[in-house]
Amino acid sequence: MSHRSEQLANRIEEGAAGLAAFAETLSEPEWQTPVSATDRRTVGVIVHHVASMYPLEVETAQAIAAGKDVTNVTPEVINQINAKHALEQPQVTKSETLALLRHNCRAAADAVRTFSDEDLDRAGPFGLSFGAPVTAQFVIEDHALRHSWHHLARIRKALEEKVQSANGRKHVQRSSLPALCY
Repeated sequence: MSHRSEQLANRIEEGAAGLAAFAETLSEPEWQTPVSATDRRTVGVIVHHVASMYPLEVETAQAIAAGKDVTNVTPEVINQINAKHALEQPQVTKSETLALLRHNCRAAADAVRTFSDEDLDRAGPFGLSFGAPVTAQFVIEDHALRHSWHHLARIRKALEEKVQSANGRKHVQRSSLPALCY
């Protein structure tokens, strides 16, 4: 374990903990809220999606760290994975989803802790980066680490817009939603 891999793992855990803490405060109607007009997956399905993607995100980083090209992971493939997940998991419970999030996050963080600095620095062509050679650290940061933060922001926005819509687009303070605990 390197200092860098420990920091990355801690940040993965921090993001998942923030997403879980926020999700725990949600009512069932909020859990069932679609995240946008163009992405009709519910908040619950999105949280489940984040939890479900940790293994694939870490496997991808491990492949880059092992010197393999990962050109088969493309935006189209990710869209297919996401669509399949949404079809297979249209109704997810909060308790099961949060348990999966915690379990898979912990496994991802533990796997990231095994990366050496040399592993983190190794680069290879990556399909999601249009074949650009990216480092394993970049893959970890841009996927396993960022994913929970990205979707938490989308969830917060969806719920804020729902409140604003219900209030006739009046200005609504962010404090009307549960605060994220760090």
